[in-house]
Amino acid sequence: MMIQNAVILSTGDEITTGKVVDTNANYLSDKLAEIGIDLVAVITVGDVLDRLEWAWRTAIEKGDVVISTGGIGPTADDLTTETIARVAGVKLRRDEAAVDHMKRLFASISRPMPENNLKQADFPEGATVIPNPLGTAPGFRMPVTIGGHTAHLIVLPGVPREMTPMMENTVIPWIAANRGTDQVYAVKIFQTFGMSESALDEAVAGLIKPAEAKVSFRASFPQISLKIRVEGKPGEVDRKLEELAHRVREKISQFIYAEGDTSMEETVGRLLIEKKLTVAVAESCTGGLIGHRITNIPGCSQYFVGDLVTYSNDVKSGVLGVSEDTLKAHGAVSEECVREMAAGVRKRTGASVSVATSGIAGPDGGTPDKPVGTVCIALSADDQSFTRRYQFRGTRDWIKLITSQVALDWLRRYALGLPIADSAIFRR
Repeated sequence: MMIQNAVILSTGDEITTGKVVDTNANYLSDKLAEIGIDLVAVITVGDVLDRLEWAWRTAIEKGDVVISTGGIGPTADDLTTETIARVAGVKLRRDEAAVDHMKRLFASISRPMPENNLKQADFPEGATVIPNPLGTAPGFRMPVTIGGHTAHLIVLPGVPREMTPMMENTVIPWIAANRGTDQVYAVKIFQTFGMSESALDEAVAGLIKPAEAKVSFRASFPQISLKIRVEGKPGEVDRKLEELAHRVREKISQFIYAEGDTSMEETVGRLLIEKKLTVAVAESCTGGLIGHRITNIPGCSQYFVGDLVTYSNDVKSGVLGVSEDTLKAHGAVSEECVREMAAGVRKRTGASVSVATSGIAGPDGGTPDKPVGTVCIALSADDQSFTRRYQFRGTRDWIKLITSQVALDWLRRYALGLPIADSAIFRR
């Protein structure tokens, strides 16, 4: 067996109609690339039996391995398993271990198991079950030969939180073990913020030669990932990867907020704990988004004091102590206002450092002097106070998200002793 390429098959009317974005295909593409598997195609098909059969036959013809997500639920439109059995010319068999697993899951939440869930324990003859510890739908793996070409089918649930651990714990190790080569791959991912994709590309240009590694970028608003993938002999790739990663760190260190699959708020939380700092937030246009992101991280009670959402001017004045004169002279969306908001929330909570936001997220409310997307951010600490006015562009949710990202990045920079003045790409 030698697996060199793959086809991804995404099924479901919700995908073909645009109601759901196919994030699974993006994730699977990344994981396959990391272990050196060439992706031949991504096929998306709805819940129609003849179309599904066409998709599977096409995928089997083109790929050494075919990875499918979706279509293995308990309802009538979940047709993946029976389609594969039909294509392979085999019968379905019931796996009693899968039945027992489902019964235990339903018993754990004190609910009776609907009879139609038993459908998820039926597998084509010759299939190897892939356990699903987080859901009722196990996956499976099986070889199918059509026209003299054998493809290995890997069927996974469509729910990302179930599919992801199955892929990483079971599927990836199996594929990697069957690549038929002693070459291995190592990957380093840098999460960056504060540079555009083109500026990032320009900054690292020439650092890594094509013969040394593959360098790729992915813009996923509001951050950009830089990935280095190295191929080589076992024992060599890690050393080689670290050498290349060191070059990147030296060049763009202040814009790298994490390595690996780590969010900005995770990085900020870790730094605040390391530096023994506490933080408070005063929000207007972001409406609690910064506090929400901070409290998504387990253990945030060690450093997060509180978040005051002060949307109206009366509350800014009455709760945070923003001067009426400041509001009259400069307005709520001003550097003067957010400076007082940040100082006010820090004074009232006793936090080591605070950030504040106020802006016009749109789509209405802009003026010639302060168009939609005008946002002011402030940071307050014992040793410094910093404010800046930005002109963001995009939809309301994008403006709120980029504002929260900048505010969190300011906290990261403060904790590291870096200049708060970040990239000028958003500066008005």
